Amino acid sequence: MSSAIRLQHVSRHYGPPESRVHALDDVSLEIADKEFVAIMGPSGCGKSTLMHLLGGLDTPSAGEIFIGDLPLHSADERALTQYRRRDLGIVFQFFNLLPTMNVLENVSLPLLLAGEPPSRTRPKAMALLDLVGMTPRAGHFVHQLSGGEMQRTAIARALIHRPRLLLADEPTGNLDSVGAGRVLDVLRQVATQALTTLVIVTHSEEVAGMASRRIRLRDGRLERA
Repeated sequence: MSSAIRLQHVSRHYGPPESRVHALDDVSLEIADKEFVAIMGPSGCGKSTLMHLLGGLDTPSAGEIFIGDLPLHSADERALTQYRRRDLGIVFQFFNLLPTMNVLENVSLPLLLAGEPPSRTRPKAMALLDLVGMTPRAGHFVHQLSGGEMQRTAIARALIHRPRLLLADEPTGNLDSVGAGRVLDVLRQVATQALTTLVIVTHSEEVAGMASRRIRLRDGRLERA
């Protein structure tokens, strides 16, 4: 399989030399196209920093990061904006849905912002709502949804533009067991259908157990098995 993600000796440091924090320290790894990877490790190990780097929200202090052929480490702001708009989907722990829009509108929003007419976005959004089991709730607003329903809506929204990479940051962290279970079922479907390369940051052994590979970080470095 071809590599969707390639990191070569990536480090991210913060602060002056005398009190420098090594959030990531000489990390090299590859993630294959359509692979499902879980990133694990204790708090402060560098998981969030790695997610920010993969999302083009931060740049490394040293090393190289490639998403396909795109060099994130040296891309200008225009290229990064295009990457985030076209190739990246992100699922946050706190959903980030717009309360003034219903479920269907929230899922459709990325395509509407890109200029697609509602006549084209609606069938795409409805297909994804069917995938995540939210079709009966298409007309409901955020305040009418459970936490699990909000997260499943957020996953559909993150997939609407068919990103090459989906990043999920503790996607079940704020959910009860029932909501978490349903979100896990959706993520399992995303992986089984090979809809995208899926990278999840999680503390949950249950979530990580679904992944095809686990990557463990400690003190900014990869743990070797």
